[in-house]
Amino acid sequence: MKAKLSQLLFLLAVMASVVMANNSWAHELRPAYLQVTQQAPQVFDVVWRVPARGQMKLSLDVKFQGDVVVGNRSIGGLSNGMYSERWQIESPAGLTGATVVVAGLEQTMTDVLMRVTWLDGREQVMRLVPENPRYQFSANVGEAADGWFATYFVLGVEHILLGIDHLLFVLVLLLLVSGWRSLAVTISAFTLAHSVTLALSVLGVVSVPQAPVEAVIALSIVFVASEIRLKQRGRSTLAIRYPWAVALGFGLLHGLGFAGALADIGVPQQAIAGSLLAFNLGVEAGQVLFIGLVAALVWLVRQFFEYARVPASRILATGATATLVLVYVIGGTASWWLFDRTVALFT
Repeated sequence: MKAKLSQLLFLLAVMASVVMANNSWAHELRPAYLQVTQQAPQVFDVVWRVPARGQMKLSLDVKFQGDVVVGNRSIGGLSNGMYSERWQIESPAGLTGATVVVAGLEQTMTDVLMRVTWLDGREQVMRLVPENPRYQFSANVGEAADGWFATYFVLGVEHILLGIDHLLFVLVLLLLVSGWRSLAVTISAFTLAHSVTLALSVLGVVSVPQAPVEAVIALSIVFVASEIRLKQRGRSTLAIRYPWAVALGFGLLHGLGFAGALADIGVPQQAIAGSLLAFNLGVEAGQVLFIGLVAALVWLVRQFFEYARVPASRILATGATATLVLVYVIGGTASWWLFDRTVALFT
């Protein structure tokens, strides 16, 4: 009976790993990016970047409506998971009354970060979303718009909640620690570490290629998953005794991964510190939300077992079985990511 159960668990773990290991699950869905830079009172440079996977890109296109003359577009190119184009537009009214529309955005689950830089150096930052894929410039286009804090905060929340590799690392940390005090210390260490490297990377103090960082992020998940199995077998390692140290070390690498989300879209030059703070707070808010959801799910399951008068020994056995399945699913998924991302470094 135990042999059949083990085979069933292994089969379920393999099936789940195959589904989750697909690269479309491995990273957050990046926002598209539109940069409009005023070069003269009537002339603007446009940079348009769209998320891409391999040779495929999202079917999004930028259109300017109103009194706007659009110049020839440059030949697009793929780099770092983004498809990029450049062109110029001319507007006799300096974009007053003009409208920018992102065609096809309503059919996606992503959004567009739009940044406008004026001649005097001031910047506007706004988000175009599937529910509202357009923005009309008003008469006070030269005034810096507010809302950048909320924009970068939401980007931070989206990055952590849609970045399954980061969420899986948080989940295996939850499975590794024992007790609320240890959990608080471990999560705090992870938060501190990735906040430091995120700031250093955005400020240009540290610069690391994203490809090897993503490979090591996968390795961090595999390592912690293996430590959970050792803990289940009664072993005591440094990682098991001091999970905060693991969170601190790998958190530095995850911070570099978070910085990759800002590498292509940048931050407003007049509000670098504020935008960085907003994005980091968004990451923390998403992380706390995820931990809260996991804790709520565990509590609901316990309440159900208590309501059904399930013996304590049965509850413990069920919890151990569920943890075992999770460890195999997460470990198998991360192992594939590690292999895939490592191979990509040499191809």
